[in-house]
Amino acid sequence: MWIVRPARHEDLAGIEKLATGHGARVSTLPQSRDKLSEKIDHSIRSLAGDPSLADRQRFLFVLEDSDTGTIHGTAGIDARAGNGQPFYNYRRDELIHASHELDVSKTAAVLYPTHELTGKTLLCSFTIDASLRKTEAFELLSRARLLFIDRHREQFSDMLVVEIQGMQTEEGNAPFWDSLGRHFFHMDFATADYYSGVKSKTFIAELMPPHPIYVTLLSEAAQSAIGEPHDAAARTCQLLEREGFRTGKHIDIFDGGPVLEATTDALNTITSRRYKTVRRGEGSRGLRYIVANGDSEGFRCALTNVSDGLGDVVRVNNEVADALQVVEGDDLVLVAL
Repeated sequence: MWIVRPARHEDLAGIEKLATGHGARVSTLPQSRDKLSEKIDHSIRSLAGDPSLADRQRFLFVLEDSDTGTIHGTAGIDARAGNGQPFYNYRRDELIHASHELDVSKTAAVLYPTHELTGKTLLCSFTIDASLRKTEAFELLSRARLLFIDRHREQFSDMLVVEIQGMQTEEGNAPFWDSLGRHFFHMDFATADYYSGVKSKTFIAELMPPHPIYVTLLSEAAQSAIGEPHDAAARTCQLLEREGFRTGKHIDIFDGGPVLEATTDALNTITSRRYKTVRRGEGSRGLRYIVANGDSEGFRCALTNVSDGLGDVVRVNNEVADALQVVEGDDLVLVAL
């Protein structure tokens, strides 16, 4: 059975394997055992309500095969993008240049450095085994964290953002970075991406140009990369768009990948979810649902068939109820797969 639950320290080896083997680099899932351990610890403290982490809560969940205990994916939430520091992006805009004397005007595409998305809730750290990208486990992992947000709304912003990994070459180079950021940071893309994940991001403000960037001055490859997802992230992007996310004006400051935005209350998972009371039983022939309990540290989300009637009660298989750690009379939230 597939279960999504909070990450634990004993998951470190499995998470490290995913972080180093993923097709697209994920800066919020650093390829460093020590940093991954710190990330898990931060998530555990956030779930426990550590007051020292107010407005800096970060949560990390794993996709587990409950039959084997193997970790097959991760998904994270930063309650506030930036975690107390500016959260940088480029905002796409236009400038009009005109000469009345020559009767000529031209619109020029520009990129403005901005941190106006700071404080929004950020979905991050999404990885999954390549073999599961076209299975229902992929949808479970992505949507489970939305149910967690819904059950703990007081901790999160009313707007969600997601940075989608941008275009890269087979050698791991990013055309957008090579044409723009590299000239100011004097480091390759992999190094800059690494620093953004494991160090303070103040270096971005210290080194990046504060003025608008004219898109036409970038290489053709860089211009083509603006707002385009990495092949390995395309399916994630499609799922989020079906959920209700839309591409906004912002792009990633390193690789030019798209930033998706959505209002929490408008998401498909949130508008279609229902709350029910558990009735345990033997087996179920109902429809396929994503089902989650309402806990924080004990949060569990699974895929199962349930018999859902018109009332307030839902019948759940005993094995599934045990996996979700719920007893007769507990509340569940369920949403159709």
